[in-house]
Amino acid sequence: MCGISGLFDLQQRRDYSRDLLQRINDIQAHRGPDEAGLHLEPGVALGHRRLSIIDLATGQQPLANEDGSVIVVFNGEIYNFQELVPELQALGHVFRTRSDTEVIVHAWEAWGQDCVQRFRGMFAFALWDRNRQSLFLARDRMGVKPLHYALLDDGTFIFGSELKVVTAHPGFSRNIDPFAVEEFFALGYVAEPRSIYRGAWKLPPGHTLTLKRGEPLPAPREYWDVSFQCDSRISIEEAMAQLRPRVDEAVGLRMIADVPLGAFLSGGVDSSVVVASMASQSATPVRTCAIGFDDPDFNESAFAAQVAKRYATEHYLDIVSGDDEGLVSLIDKLAWLYDEPYADSSALPTYRVCELARRHVTVALSGDGGDESFGGYRRYRLHMAEQAARGSLPLMIRRPLFGVLGQVYPKADWAPRFLRAKTTFQALALDAVGAYFHSMSLLRDSERFPLYSTKFSKQLGGYSAEEVFRIHAQRAGTDDDLGLIQYLDYKTWLTGDINTKVDRASMAHALEVREPLMDHKLIEWLATLPSSYKIREGEGKWLFKKTFEPALPNDVLYRPKMGFSVPLARWLRGPLATRLKEALLGARMLDTGYFNRDVLARMIDQHQSGRRDHSAPLWSLLMFEAFLRQS
Repeated sequence: MCGISGLFDLQQRRDYSRDLLQRINDIQAHRGPDEAGLHLEPGVALGHRRLSIIDLATGQQPLANEDGSVIVVFNGEIYNFQELVPELQALGHVFRTRSDTEVIVHAWEAWGQDCVQRFRGMFAFALWDRNRQSLFLARDRMGVKPLHYALLDDGTFIFGSELKVVTAHPGFSRNIDPFAVEEFFALGYVAEPRSIYRGAWKLPPGHTLTLKRGEPLPAPREYWDVSFQCDSRISIEEAMAQLRPRVDEAVGLRMIADVPLGAFLSGGVDSSVVVASMASQSATPVRTCAIGFDDPDFNESAFAAQVAKRYATEHYLDIVSGDDEGLVSLIDKLAWLYDEPYADSSALPTYRVCELARRHVTVALSGDGGDESFGGYRRYRLHMAEQAARGSLPLMIRRPLFGVLGQVYPKADWAPRFLRAKTTFQALALDAVGAYFHSMSLLRDSERFPLYSTKFSKQLGGYSAEEVFRIHAQRAGTDDDLGLIQYLDYKTWLTGDINTKVDRASMAHALEVREPLMDHKLIEWLATLPSSYKIREGEGKWLFKKTFEPALPNDVLYRPKMGFSVPLARWLRGPLATRLKEALLGARMLDTGYFNRDVLARMIDQHQSGRRDHSAPLWSLLMFEAFLRQS
């Protein structure tokens, strides 16, 4: 696991400064504290920061082929590299290392840009081919590893694992993109391929980008997508029989390392399954790490302890307190790590569990991706129920009927859940895509648009972040209700939120995190299964849970999902109350011209008085202000 960076002259072959390359490369030194490597030649500069995981002795980068004409910088892991080595050797390629990195250069020589089709793993890499005078960039199918880039005014193409590499270049202009601001306040993150800045982009998951000197910057090329046909005729019994070995294979591939290995153990189903699988394949006790909270309503550590005891793991636990003096400073630390606004409050415990894990291991496996792939979220079941209701009435009747009910029904945060019907009424007035965007919005349209100033609303020109969902839905290619929203989650939430969170939090501590439940072969197979295997009898992850019943306690498998959440409402009324008011009503926020001050003040007052729970929007505003401090 590493950090990559580089410069490429699209117009000529100017010599880039070694000092400049070293500076932009070292700004992400936390991603790779073990070693640094640079390569410069006319028109090209490649940088690498290394976290040594495989082939500790000879895996240094940038790494070249036999004659030095192909050079790569690489972040991630190619899990099937040991299978590819003999195939490439049979084609005449000579290997000088035992690293997965060297597979990339020889695979490029053998298969060109289609080499990515052969890789099974998480990766972002840039490869310079001197003979072809081309720079080839690629990102893994699920977007586990990040890759940012920009084209500067002087014809320089700059890229890096983190956005701070791009913004560190003196030729980059930090002009904020209004559409990105709208996406952030709708979703809690800036969706791919956009970044918070007008001139910088994220290479989308499952895409490559090939640059050639003297040619304009092309559009990224897609090499992979998932298809939710959900048409497999396999029986439930056959699916259960196949699922366990498929999960075990995905886990086993990710246990290859030359450094200490462990796992996150939250006490939820996904991480518990991963630990159970690891224990079945390990000759020594698995090292597991968990985070708990001093608030019992948010503490899952007892369930993690059950699993740890069952599999005799070497278990480590830290308790996070909302009165922690480091809480305020951690907000600014996260803003620096993420480079752009990011509002998932679970970034706090994720940062802490990565910090804990790094004391004991260098590689940790996680359960990320399980909810998206197996149908675990409560919102999936609600959406399916709403879809059934939407199917009983045409849109021309639903829109006015439920639209009015959604407007007049009070927002009852304080009431029992069955009385909180406002959101449901609003969703029933929409089509499937609009309703899912509505349910996934951090601030819904009725909350978001009043927050904006008149001037900023004009800048948006009618743009809504819902367009992100619409674009992906047009390409989903499925008429399955569950398959559609799983596809949307893969393209938005999983990449923009979950993978971003885990990458930045783990690399802040030079920890590599691997995600077996995001294995693309496992995902492709799951996408063929009927949705009734995933949500059944009102139970999410039905097939997954039934398959692993022999491996885990029932109260771990079937208890209500808690999620990796924090007591945010209480923190914003307590240790963060002063920071909140000073930040949101201070000059830094108001001088942007984006916000309606009266709305900000009212939200703060309502939340801190306890009349309303505005924790999610207030946290997003707090993190936006923290981003402004860093920019």
